[in-house]
Amino acid sequence: MRFIVIFFAILTVSVDIAGAREITDSLGRLVVVPDKVQRVICSGSGCLRLLTYLGGQHLVVAVDDIEGRRRQFDARPYAIANPQFQQLPIFGEFRGKDNPELIMTLDPLPEVILKLVGTGKGTVGPDPATLEQKTGIPVVALKYGNLAGLKDDLYSSLRIMAEVIDTKPRAEEVISYFETQMTELKNRTSDIPKEQQPSVYLGGVAYAGPHGFQSTEPTYPPFRLVNAKNLADGANANAKEVSNSTIAKEKIVEWNPDYLFLDLSTLQLGDKAGGLFELRSDPSYRTLSAVKTGKVFGLLPYNWYNQNFESILADAFYVGKLLYPELFTDIDPRQKADEIFTFFVGKSVFAELDAKFYHYVFQDIPVE
Repeated sequence: MRFIVIFFAILTVSVDIAGAREITDSLGRLVVVPDKVQRVICSGSGCLRLLTYLGGQHLVVAVDDIEGRRRQFDARPYAIANPQFQQLPIFGEFRGKDNPELIMTLDPLPEVILKLVGTGKGTVGPDPATLEQKTGIPVVALKYGNLAGLKDDLYSSLRIMAEVIDTKPRAEEVISYFETQMTELKNRTSDIPKEQQPSVYLGGVAYAGPHGFQSTEPTYPPFRLVNAKNLADGANANAKEVSNSTIAKEKIVEWNPDYLFLDLSTLQLGDKAGGLFELRSDPSYRTLSAVKTGKVFGLLPYNWYNQNFESILADAFYVGKLLYPELFTDIDPRQKADEIFTFFVGKSVFAELDAKFYHYVFQDIPVE
């Protein structure tokens, strides 16, 4: 009986898209979608974030199971700005582990499935063709990309998604905003001689879970956007290809950076572990000049269910203001963060994010 129901549901979907148009997705597939799309689901790490950037969150009829989880820590502005996601039906597990049978029980059914594919964590679960075959619902494949070498993938996916949901002008606004903000950051800091750039190190970076102070990111985007001298960038021959790295404690002490930053995702390890606990208790770290002079600062985690691009920009403006205050005299980092969050997710959520991380975001953190 269940399969009969699914068969008729598929038949219904096929009839519904009789008046339709073709979309070319990120895999070069021609996908037939309805002329006017009013119901969607988003599959894969960060897909729902991109939809929110485009103002399409009201079209969502179901979510993956990560949206229903209630946790003390959460660094996803799109989710905080849209608490209604927690009340929607579940269609599968997070990171793209879609359940076709669950999808077919949704009422109402989605008219289109937007699914992340390619590199990264949005690749698990059924591939787009298989999912489309099992549900009878058009599946548009997208690539998440980033703000560096895969920027074209990000921008292309925003445009494809916007074409599906009919918000193409908004996609161009989002892309333009990215370019404007990144250009501004680089222009403010591009003329600083290398010998005048203070040295920095970021510890506590999460990778498949929270980590301690030795965990860092050699290619940390906020540092690169403001030309900060990241001591871990180039620390080994393959650093430019490494998103996460573990630096020997002795090396951090040898470097003795001018500024220390803490990715606040490390707080998930609790009061007796993690980067902050180590800075406060480890005798080796106690010798660092930045620890002695109180130059330890908290940054908003950006890599939380894929990259939160708005948090990258917010962190970059804060780092720029901190390292080069004379070049950012017109910037209040918290206000700038809320300007960025409001543009991308429709709400000023900095205060709520800050509270989730013990009000350490964009603050000097006491370690004495």
